[in-house]
Amino acid sequence: MSASPARRAASHLLETVLEAQRPLEEALDGVPPMDPRDKAAGHRIAAAVLRRLGSLDAAMEPWLRRAPPAPALRALRIGAAELLLLGTPPHAAVASAVSLAPRPLAGLVNAVLRRLAEAGPAALEGLDAERLDTPPWLWAAWHAAHGEDVRAIAAAHRVEAPLDLSLRPGAALPEGATLLPTGTARLPAGTRITELPGFAEGDFWAQDMAAALPARLLAAREGEHVADLCAAPGGKTAQLALTGARVVAVERDSARMGRLRENMLRLRITPELVCEDAARWQPAAPLDAVLLDAPCTATGTIRRHPDLPHLRRPKDVTKLAQEQRRLLHAAARMLRPGGRMVFATCSLQAEEGEAHLAALPEGMRLDPIRAEELPGLEGCITPQGALRTRPDQGPEGGMDGFFAMRLVRG
Repeated sequence: MSASPARRAASHLLETVLEAQRPLEEALDGVPPMDPRDKAAGHRIAAAVLRRLGSLDAAMEPWLRRAPPAPALRALRIGAAELLLLGTPPHAAVASAVSLAPRPLAGLVNAVLRRLAEAGPAALEGLDAERLDTPPWLWAAWHAAHGEDVRAIAAAHRVEAPLDLSLRPGAALPEGATLLPTGTARLPAGTRITELPGFAEGDFWAQDMAAALPARLLAAREGEHVADLCAAPGGKTAQLALTGARVVAVERDSARMGRLRENMLRLRITPELVCEDAARWQPAAPLDAVLLDAPCTATGTIRRHPDLPHLRRPKDVTKLAQEQRRLLHAAARMLRPGGRMVFATCSLQAEEGEAHLAALPEGMRLDPIRAEELPGLEGCITPQGALRTRPDQGPEGGMDGFFAMRLVRG
């Protein structure tokens, strides 16, 4: 029996992420041509493995005397995910995994997965899944920053995120969507945005409910001159432009700028686009407002990007926090007296969020967020008046982890 295209795709994705240490989205671009349904199925299998890697390995451990070679381990993990998480019939899960393994290792894969099939979902019972599925350094950092809520955060990462949409003013709510108090439309996980009526017409764009909050907090007004720094893929640019503000979107990465340009074309929005390092770019005249969604480790988006825990390292936090400070100070210099800025990161790491409150740029003061600005999310406002969201918070389905603070010049 030869491996199905979906399982081959899953194996390729896991090899690229776990062994080549490349992002899952990049790995998807490298999947050999196949039916889109097979590619989507392979993505689903690989994502399940990445979300529950520690638990799956622990479940198989009783029948492994030593770590098997990488090709066999990939096949075992795929088979285990199908058996324990995805509801694949045992005979199909075992046979397909065996077909993935190199011939000398097929017997090992067959023996281990047959034992696992006999145990069934009970193989996961009694395991400390939250800790097993979270790299130790991330667990320690989240425990330091969020206390005992670390367990709820880790549990939230095991569940695929819903599809959240920001709607163009006046656009109809897509069928089956729930309108959240903050204005985001929410659809079930797995919904294909490109198949929704209104997508091609630019009625909406994908944007997690937490990701939509920084632009809301900036509250751009018609006629204001506003910059969106580090702007790709453009969801916040769209939010700002649809207020009637004159928006310049600054993005240094040419490939990401291309994606931003495509998104603006679909949404029929025409901001000024500048491909340049936001820390070096200078507006022609001081700005009324700046939105800086700074590059970060993105650990607040693990529900949507389950590869991140396997790619990030502690040194990334330190490096990116330094880059955020550089951008924060540069953004402050762009503002007119009385101008305002919202700084945000989609990270759960305190160094990339709360720590920035202790070193505001010269001439900038904190403008505390008020409870009435965030209906239903009042508990996400910190004692200092900043925003902190976590994946275990919010309405059913949760939200991404974000930090945001609003500053005013003078």
